[in-house]
Amino acid sequence: MEYLSDELLIESYHKANELDLSPEFIQLIEEEIQRRSLLKEIQYSS
Repeated sequence: MEYLSDELLIESYHKANELDLSPEFIQLIEEEIQRRSLLKEIQYSS
């Protein structure tokens, strides 16, 4: 996931939630979002 742009990572997070993908996969995305300090980005784009 480190190869994804920040924007694509955020889009992937929203799409994974929209498609109700596995909680484990969503957790992996969330961990990468936290690692990149992008939590505010998912709050603003929700």
